[in-house]
Amino acid sequence: MSSVAQAARAVLLAGDPYTKVRLARGVARAWRRGGLAHGFDVAMPDRPARPPRPELLPASRMPKRGKGGSERGRIAMLHALAHIEFGAIDLAFDMAGRFGADFPAEFVDDWLGVGADEAMHFALLDRRLKSLGASYGALPAHDGLWEAAEATAHDALARLAVVPMVLEARGLDVTPATVERFVAAGDSRSAAILWRIYRDEIRHVGAGTRWFKQACESRGFEPIGHWRWLTKTYFRGVLKPPFNDSARGQAGLSRDFYIGLAEARDV
Repeated sequence: MSSVAQAARAVLLAGDPYTKVRLARGVARAWRRGGLAHGFDVAMPDRPARPPRPELLPASRMPKRGKGGSERGRIAMLHALAHIEFGAIDLAFDMAGRFGADFPAEFVDDWLGVGADEAMHFALLDRRLKSLGASYGALPAHDGLWEAAEATAHDALARLAVVPMVLEARGLDVTPATVERFVAAGDSRSAAILWRIYRDEIRHVGAGTRWFKQACESRGFEPIGHWRWLTKTYFRGVLKPPFNDSARGQAGLSRDFYIGLAEARDV
């Protein structure tokens, strides 16, 4: 029987997007059915495989996407979101394969499930791009998500603090306004996809927050203070209001975590 670490590594090393999606969903299904051992006998790669396209640029060199009103603007936004979801597949499987040995099997349950969701999200966005005459890889993208993974590869708590509780939580803040712009442009199909992703991401942020709190308590850390320290140490950006307090609250990420830190960084 293959181990969950071997299976997660295979997903990370699949560069072709459609192979990665197929493997991600297959690994999650195999785990649910008991077809993978709860073993961590191989290391995760330093970097996941990537397709030849899209071209990866520093964030500072990325072209402006606009507000999504024109078809060109909507394609650029959908492409950026597809790239985020593609990278999120790797983040979820790396979380399970890199840190799963330090947690109960339910940790793997959650992160392989998240990875399968991200694969489905990518497939939905890619299909929508094709219906608009575009495709994933046609526009440049940046590698900021994996840069966050590299910075936190040594510490499960740092990874949980930065990836689901900062980066994915930011998606909860900005998605409602993005949906409104698609609706205003008459693109209800894209809007429906984004709402589907939004609902799933609340659950993903919730998983990260729950495991972060549990791990802090088991290791003797006060969760809010430790999250703030990890975020200041490992997150290179700035926490920007406005925050979607309702969606964050549904995920268990209360205002006590982020409001004080955001205010401190605004000074």
